[in-house]
Amino acid sequence: MKPMSEPEEGEEKKEIEEQETAKNVVPEKERGRKNRNARKLEALHQENDKLSAEKAEIHDKYIRLYSEFDNYRRRTQKEKLDIIKNASEKIIVGLLPVLDDMERALKFETAGQDGPSDSEKEGISLIYQKMMNFLKQQGLEEIHAVGEPFDVDLHEAVTTMPAPSEEEKGKVLDEIQKGYRLNEKVIRFSKVVIYQ
Repeated sequence: MKPMSEPEEGEEKKEIEEQETAKNVVPEKERGRKNRNARKLEALHQENDKLSAEKAEIHDKYIRLYSEFDNYRRRTQKEKLDIIKNASEKIIVGLLPVLDDMERALKFETAGQDGPSDSEKEGISLIYQKMMNFLKQQGLEEIHAVGEPFDVDLHEAVTTMPAPSEEEKGKVLDEIQKGYRLNEKVIRFSKVVIYQ
């Protein structure tokens, strides 16, 4: 019986070695799988970070574009309102010399010289008043200058005169040509003489 047990012992050894080899192979396979899974997970994390950064960038671009569009919309609305508000500017600027002539005619008639008759004076005055009322309704207003401090935003100095006192320096002495504003925008500066 001895001869039988020897091959059995050899076979047992082989089986034990095969089992140990199988045990070693299985953990190596599992380690390989774990390494592949870890690499896949790391790749997914990197992809997620990349996509998150792209999303943040796209969101930022969207916000900026929306803000830009909103500013553009407001700006164009304001420009349209300004155009509508000041559409008559060119016509009114063209009428200013006519107003100047009418004012000169009214001053001429009050100077007591030979000039228009009383009915003509009254007619000129009525036309002037109607025209001024209409232009005021359109937003035209006179710039008052005489006695006011000189303001470069409203007045254009034509000449200067020596001031009689220190308090008068820098004030407007006389107005040579009236200035006008249309809806708060100066369309003609007052031409003035100032104390220096």
